[in-house]
Amino acid sequence: MKITAVKTVLLTGPCTNDPYLSEARKRRSAAFVEILTDTEITGLGETYAGYFIPEIVPEIVRFFEPILVGQNPEEIDLLWRRMYHCGNFWCRTGVGLQVLSAIEAALWDIRGKCERLPVYRLLSEVRRESLPCYATGGPANYPLEKLYRKLEYYRSLGFTAAKIGAGQFEEGRTRTSRIPEKAAEIEYEKVTAIRRRFGGEFTLMLDGHMGNWPDFDTVWTLPVARAVMTALAGSGLLFFEEPLHYNDREGYRALRAESPVPIAGGEALAGEAEWEPYYDGCFEIGQPDAAYVGGLSQFLRIACSLDRRGSRIATHSWAAGGGFMQNVHAGFAAPNTEILEIAPDYGPLHSEIIGESFRMERGRVLPPETYGLGITLSEKVREKYPFLPGSGEFNSVPGKILRD
Repeated sequence: MKITAVKTVLLTGPCTNDPYLSEARKRRSAAFVEILTDTEITGLGETYAGYFIPEIVPEIVRFFEPILVGQNPEEIDLLWRRMYHCGNFWCRTGVGLQVLSAIEAALWDIRGKCERLPVYRLLSEVRRESLPCYATGGPANYPLEKLYRKLEYYRSLGFTAAKIGAGQFEEGRTRTSRIPEKAAEIEYEKVTAIRRRFGGEFTLMLDGHMGNWPDFDTVWTLPVARAVMTALAGSGLLFFEEPLHYNDREGYRALRAESPVPIAGGEALAGEAEWEPYYDGCFEIGQPDAAYVGGLSQFLRIACSLDRRGSRIATHSWAAGGGFMQNVHAGFAAPNTEILEIAPDYGPLHSEIIGESFRMERGRVLPPETYGLGITLSEKVREKYPFLPGSGEFNSVPGKILRD
């Protein structure tokens, strides 16, 4: 079997069917990579870069295509190393590596179809009957009655765990504070109210989003994060995600050492080189994303490095249907997966690509059974959701404002 062509497909569609997430984001862009062969078998993968900067993905794919055409698609590691080496100056981390995530996933998709196995079974010998999952809820929609309805909605969808954002999302904006006592008060009152309403029925997580905070002048400092964690001691949170910016690595190390709440992070770290400084002492729960870190193999190497240091992982997953399934497979292959992040009531750029490949019962995800990654991209979907330039998400700053 030989690769005959490598193509990029950009799409824009509804972000989600979740009415609460839709308050923050109405649409999403997505970037898929297709690998064609001289047989009827094709491979499909997605890069999370397509959610942010889709326009750049086709150019990077075209750069790598000559390395792939004419080669055996089942030589995944060899082809990955050639592409990585060719892009050494700009592909060790960052967007080049993120695009390799989609190419590598498409190669694994081909191999799974050839061997008539789901990809996770090709990646490792780890076998589980199911994995717990949580509804990734985006912002903390306020007032509190709305936040209650949001969690009740996720419960009605079959979830027993959910993650919501720090601060208070109201009238299109999240409000928080850089004053330690005030930030701690907001989060303590929120979690206390949720516990009073739901008791221990829900496994709960909070997300500071400080690695991707819309207002750069409100990113928490270590004293703010420390005050919040102290206030949340005994709250039963599974973890608190991204309480600090990723540039504050020493802050993460200091916070984890003293925090009564498990500290999680890593969604914005691409590849082993970028993860390496964070392995020791930064995260109790690492959050690699198989559609972002450079591929499923990179994901597993990162997961295993965290495992050797006693840290667990919780997959990050906010790409469309391709990246979604890439992370499901990676989560089932990793030895230390604590929980899977799941987009609740996902929209058509999930559902029409996943089909029946994703299965969840009583708050737990069942291992995929479809050969390959279990994703398809029909002509109908391509025609129905044409790409809209400028539809990627970014943080608004003067001179460049996100208009959804």
